[in-house]
Amino acid sequence: MLAIKQLKVEFGPRVIFKDLSFTVLPKERISFAGHNGAGKSTLMKCIGGAIQPNGGEIAKPKSCQIGYLPQEGIHISGVTLWDETESAFGEAKRIVDDVARLDEKLLTMDTSSDEYMELLMRIGDLELKLEHFNPATMKPRIESVLVGLGFKRSDFDRDCAEFSGGWQMRIAMAKLFLQEPEVLLLDEPTNHLDIDSQTWMEQYLFAYPGAIIIISHDLALLDALTKRTIAFSHGRAEEYAGNYSFYLRESKLRKEIQVKAYEAQQKEIEKTKAFIDRFRAKASKASQAQSRLKQLEKIELIVLEKEDAVMSFKFPTPPNSAQSVAKLENASKSYGKNNIFTDFSFEVEKGERIAIVGPNGAGKSTFCRLITGQEDPDSGVYTLGNKSAISFFSQNHADELDPDKSVLDTCQEVASRENAPLVRNILGCFLFRGDDVFKKVGVLSGGERSRVALVRMLVQPANFLILDEPTNHLDVQSQAVLQNALLDYPGAYMIVSHNRAFLDPIVTTTLEFRPDEHPQLYVGNVTYYLEKKEDDRANAKAAAKNVAAVKKATPQKSVGTVDTSKMNRKELKRYEAEQRQQRNSLLNPMKEEFKTLEATIAEIEAAQATLTEHMSKPEVATDGEKMQEANIAFSNLTQKLEGSYSRWEELSQEIEKLESELAE
Repeated sequence: MLAIKQLKVEFGPRVIFKDLSFTVLPKERISFAGHNGAGKSTLMKCIGGAIQPNGGEIAKPKSCQIGYLPQEGIHISGVTLWDETESAFGEAKRIVDDVARLDEKLLTMDTSSDEYMELLMRIGDLELKLEHFNPATMKPRIESVLVGLGFKRSDFDRDCAEFSGGWQMRIAMAKLFLQEPEVLLLDEPTNHLDIDSQTWMEQYLFAYPGAIIIISHDLALLDALTKRTIAFSHGRAEEYAGNYSFYLRESKLRKEIQVKAYEAQQKEIEKTKAFIDRFRAKASKASQAQSRLKQLEKIELIVLEKEDAVMSFKFPTPPNSAQSVAKLENASKSYGKNNIFTDFSFEVEKGERIAIVGPNGAGKSTFCRLITGQEDPDSGVYTLGNKSAISFFSQNHADELDPDKSVLDTCQEVASRENAPLVRNILGCFLFRGDDVFKKVGVLSGGERSRVALVRMLVQPANFLILDEPTNHLDVQSQAVLQNALLDYPGAYMIVSHNRAFLDPIVTTTLEFRPDEHPQLYVGNVTYYLEKKEDDRANAKAAAKNVAAVKKATPQKSVGTVDTSKMNRKELKRYEAEQRQQRNSLLNPMKEEFKTLEATIAEIEAAQATLTEHMSKPEVATDGEKMQEANIAFSNLTQKLEGSYSRWEELSQEIEKLESELAE
């Protein structure tokens, strides 16, 4: 369907890639992998037609439409949200207008003329083409996509210019999804989505009828969606027949094989050189030595690629805080008629690891400002803990940087004495290497400025960190650096993010915000939270279905459909047996699950007791690695126990409610 042939792209003396060739088949799911600057976005721009390559060819059939969503730079104005997204069906609208115009013309023509028959056939062809678009479904499809991406119906008539940059990208995404091009190019599509709209987008992409090429730092999305990976490094591209995790495993194996082949070749070369040096001067062996020399010259040498430096950093040693780091008590907050939350109490304790999730506009950023004391609640009490030192990263901090200062000076001016000598290394961890650190902030892109703002925050000593979407502009390696640093960080932190692969290993609690609902706390990471929400929805549907089935099957006394007083003894016994059977068919499965849950809870509690005893042993308590493994195991057991208790309570209420309704 799409063929990349001998493609070459260069910027000045720098060759991004050359002789690049690969094909894209219908409905394929491909990810571009590699560190920032390796050429992923450049290649996507070439395929999407945003830039022209220096050589080679991008071949596709005329009927193959390519849709491209860039990382940023979308600015739409002068048109409503609805009209802009409806323009995705521009061709369908043109066909409808043409058919209407031709129908009018048809009324004025002689029905026996050849022109009339030709026009009739042309209208038929247009109507056949229109069937592909199914005009009757266009409006509901537009509504479904816009609502799925987080827009409210009250937004439909707003001018696109009223929306911020992140929402502008959602508008462009909605239009692309509705166009359904044969090849969909997505460059970091999750950067501007909240957890709800990302979940919707993932489901949409799983069912997408065309091919998808995606660049993303959300590893959970790549693993779930893609089946093929093209990795870029040092001007080369390698293909892997699997998702991102497969690529990581396979690339490591390929490097190990290459190193072994290199070492074997070097040994053979050294052996050959020794033979040549030894026998070159001997007449009886001179011809053999000369032959070996020619063989040596023909050897295609294996060249080991230079590995990217593995960088890491540690947070400055934070000051010791009290057990209570920050606390909100009975806090309420509104902006005009928009009520964010009412009587909300929350306490951050020493060493807590909290993920904050929820749709945009639900109150996540407001909560961050309140819990850090940047903003006062309308009512209630905020208390900052004794010796608490806060460091806060948000996307708008990037806009507050001095454009005339260099990247290095911007970060060094806030660094602790301990971290000042390490600032250049830390900047390298976040993609500012070599002379990049001397660039003025004013010449940086939006993503680069966000990384500078992040580094400024990381080099300041603090025992309470708040990070608002920290991974949006980080590549996979930089995410891993930050993730590892947070794992070793002894203070408390809260992270606003939807990046499950980043969050899951480093958070133990998830706080969810939803419009017009009280914030909910889940004891577990983001994957646990999503699974729990899905279980809750499934259980609610099952309970409603059970109640409906019972009401339908059980005769109502008020209607008087069954008068037991007129039954003889045999009929009454039969009727009561049927009623018991109906009740048992509904209640018994629920009671069985309840019994199993009680046994599961007992098993988990016993396992926790055993693990606690294990952790108290001196050989474990003094071994950091063993203690970390035990802590992870204990945390997993705690998550399972919380989930089991929650389901036990729900099931108990469902059984009680059902028994009450059946008794009526």
